[in-house]
Amino acid sequence: MLNNDRLLVQILLLVLFGASLWVMAPFWSALFWGAVLAFASWPLMRLLTRWVNGRESLAAALLTVGWMLLVAVPLVWLGFNLADHVRDATAFIRDVQVDGLPEAPVWLAGVPLVGGRLVGIWNSIDQQGAAMMVSIKPYLGQVGNWLLARSAQIGGGILELTLSIVFVFFFYRDGPRLAVFVHGLLERLIGDRAGYYIELVAGTVQRVVNGVIGTAAAQAVLALIGFLIAGVPGALVLGIVTFLLSLIPMGPPLVWIPATAWLAWKGEYGMAVFLGIWGTFIISGVDNVLKPYLISRGGNLPLVIVLLGVFGGLIAFGFIGLFIGPTLLAVAYSLLTDWSKSQAR
Repeated sequence: MLNNDRLLVQILLLVLFGASLWVMAPFWSALFWGAVLAFASWPLMRLLTRWVNGRESLAAALLTVGWMLLVAVPLVWLGFNLADHVRDATAFIRDVQVDGLPEAPVWLAGVPLVGGRLVGIWNSIDQQGAAMMVSIKPYLGQVGNWLLARSAQIGGGILELTLSIVFVFFFYRDGPRLAVFVHGLLERLIGDRAGYYIELVAGTVQRVVNGVIGTAAAQAVLALIGFLIAGVPGALVLGIVTFLLSLIPMGPPLVWIPATAWLAWKGEYGMAVFLGIWGTFIISGVDNVLKPYLISRGGNLPLVIVLLGVFGGLIAFGFIGLFIGPTLLAVAYSLLTDWSKSQAR
């Protein structure tokens, strides 16, 4: 009878746990990002707590308001500026429809071996532009619907980001108690190695945060410098967009390649060549050097494990996979290492 009662209690607990996960399912992403942000900025939280004489709730509130101002204000400002640039792009397309492409630049014909062919392609594009616009006109409505859907996704992303910042307050305020709870739960599950695996997960997430955010910041600064030197309008806006797109693989070229094309269109061929070289070897090149260094620094995991986790997690889970992927592979690698050592004894 006692065993039946215990089984019934366990089943009820599992049902309760599953129902709780179901209720929280819409907020998992926001909770995860809130936890990552709180963890990555925890040293700042400790410093601020000391400044306000140990009042954790006050420190958490101040830091959360700071994140709101740091994130919300630039997003609103960026939205207004992007709207202006969209209007400029629309006017540019309209001008092309009316006037066509300008004459092919002189230097294009001087390109060895393929100069004449490039000029022919340039002229054919100009001649076929009107016909092409007529042919794609039936699809413009579909493009508009696609843009509308993407706008809805962006709005949902901003809402999720706002929720994440709200959750950050609770992670700041209750972080130490949550850490004690998780440590005690893991001790019941895996014993004395609980502390080791908590440190492993924490270290992996911290290094990935440093690598992703640090590399994105470096690419944004380098892009801003390049845009300012080349005289591209809206350099600051483009720098912020570069930072956001640097968080995904092959994101920065989506900014500096159109900027390079715009310079060539305006006849600034020297600056176009400069920005193309700067973008290829400096803006995009730093990703191949800085990110692996920051991610692997201070850890004892093979770099290939972390990088496979980053890119594989991104493919499997989306943007959240940047952190989930390397964490899963790091824990799996450590578990296999521990098991192999225990079998060798």
